Amino acid sequence: MTATVASHRKPRQHPLASLTGGGSRGARTARTAATLALAGAATATTFDGTGQAVPEPTPAQVKGRVDALYQEAEVATQKYNGAKEAADTARDELSRLQDEAARRTRKLNAARGELGTMAASQYRSGGVDPTVRLLLSADPQRYLDGAAVLERTGSHQATAVAGYARRLGSVRQVRQRAEDTAERLVGTETALKKHRVTIVRKLDAAEQLLDRLTAEQRRRMAGRDGSRGGAADGRADRGAGRGDGLLGGVPTGSGAAEAPNARAAQAVSFAYGALGKPYVWGATGPSAYDCSGLTQAAWKSGGVSLPRTTYTQVSSGPRIDRSQLAPGDLVFFYSGISHVGLYIGDGKMIHAPHPGAPVRIAPVDQMPFAAATRPA
Repeated sequence: MTATVASHRKPRQHPLASLTGGGSRGARTARTAATLALAGAATATTFDGTGQAVPEPTPAQVKGRVDALYQEAEVATQKYNGAKEAADTARDELSRLQDEAARRTRKLNAARGELGTMAASQYRSGGVDPTVRLLLSADPQRYLDGAAVLERTGSHQATAVAGYARRLGSVRQVRQRAEDTAERLVGTETALKKHRVTIVRKLDAAEQLLDRLTAEQRRRMAGRDGSRGGAADGRADRGAGRGDGLLGGVPTGSGAAEAPNARAAQAVSFAYGALGKPYVWGATGPSAYDCSGLTQAAWKSGGVSLPRTTYTQVSSGPRIDRSQLAPGDLVFFYSGISHVGLYIGDGKMIHAPHPGAPVRIAPVDQMPFAAATRPA
């Protein structure tokens, strides 16, 4: 009985066999389909090993990451500004040293010509003075040492040779300084390239994140940073900064404070005039600024020369306690002193925030406060 029942059982089919028509060909197709199904499952698996798809970041998460990237880019921007300042200084110094070496070389050649004339004259009169003969030595160090000794003899020839020796030594010194400066310039230009690459990568990463948001989400994100002074507000405030209604360079009204001196008042007035201008890393005006470029330009309008970077501007005057802030003071942010703004009173500053955000008015407590300085 049992055998009879068993003989009438249908063989089990692969779950996919009915779709393939059965047989060996169907079995092969079934295996292929199963493999594809597994591959699809593997593709859908996230990095943490689960089978769930990676959720899209919320606008708040995007903003947090974008803000971090902008801050990292600004750190690199300040390093770039410092390297550029050093490169510009080295380039100017190298040009000056090259000009100086050329002038001293001309004087050296003139002195050598004088000695040559002297040697020719002495040869015609029966011999060459030992002091002049020393000039023809193949050993420069022996020549220089000997010239110093001969100078003490007091003869005209010895004096001429010693003068030539001094000129030769000075030319060598200047040329060596020029070579050292050229090496330093190469190093700073290498640093410039490195920081430029870092900045571009950070800003590109931020832009890619922002591209994942809708226009409305981006607009809301821009409004949540607690600042004002976009293009429209900037134009309005820029007009106020140039016109009436100023008390010591600061608009009158509730909470208005007077700038401590005329230079600070002029710096504040300049900053108001820059409202709405775009942020461009490395820019110092007049059409665009980065954060330290704006403060440098503002104080320059008041007759005060500030260094280029945030971490050097913070030492441009005495430190000021936050409770003692006055219009014109420089306010610095983050532990690395990577951002700076110009205080305008009433707990607000004018600053150049980051790419895509023009020069604007913002509360000082918008970012982690680090220090404040009153330029001298």
